Amino acid sequence: MKLTIFAATGGIGRHVVDQAVAGGHDVTAVARNPRDLPAQARLVTADLSAPDPAMLEAAVGGADAVLSGLGPRSRADSGITSRGTGPILDAMRISGVRRIVVVSAAPVGTVASPGQPHPPRHDPGEGLLMRYVMTPAVKWVLREHYQDLALMEDMLRDSGLDWTAVRPPRLTNSPETREYRTAYGRNLPGGTVISRADVAHAMLWALEQPESIGKTLGVAR
Repeated sequence: MKLTIFAATGGIGRHVVDQAVAGGHDVTAVARNPRDLPAQARLVTADLSAPDPAMLEAAVGGADAVLSGLGPRSRADSGITSRGTGPILDAMRISGVRRIVVVSAAPVGTVASPGQPHPPRHDPGEGLLMRYVMTPAVKWVLREHYQDLALMEDMLRDSGLDWTAVRPPRLTNSPETREYRTAYGRNLPGGTVISRADVAHAMLWALEQPESIGKTLGVAR
């Protein structure tokens, strides 16, 4: 497949690029500073905090699918996920590219947003510890980040495109195992961690699952 990968040097994006190249895909890697990425990838420099629409259209033009690992690296990047995803979706519509898989986060299903002002109080896949202790604590500490991700998911639902949002729990730098669980529309019972490499694998896997279109995908060990 011909893939365009955004945030290609990020913690998840770099794994997506490496795995896609290893899988024989034709890869365009988009990043603020795309140095040190595989020579097999076409490299595009773009700052998604202030994106150039023409550059994004050139990056996605002709792609079979888009994958995005976009997310903040520091508090200074707060809001970048929705701010960068909107122009990516615009470029896809203009270029006639329909398929996109993005990274979101496990707690987002219970975060209010303009498109989902009354989300469920609890995720149906969470056990008691996650439901009443861990998720509320994490949502409080990272509330700005999750609100941004919830807004991004609103954009996906309103886009008219074939989207999938992958929702991992806490991320680690452990190696790729492919030994993870998935569930549509909910989190995984007891699923508290997953490696960034396995999230990347799940994103590429989701591309080839027609049933994942228009859905959120919980992933966890």
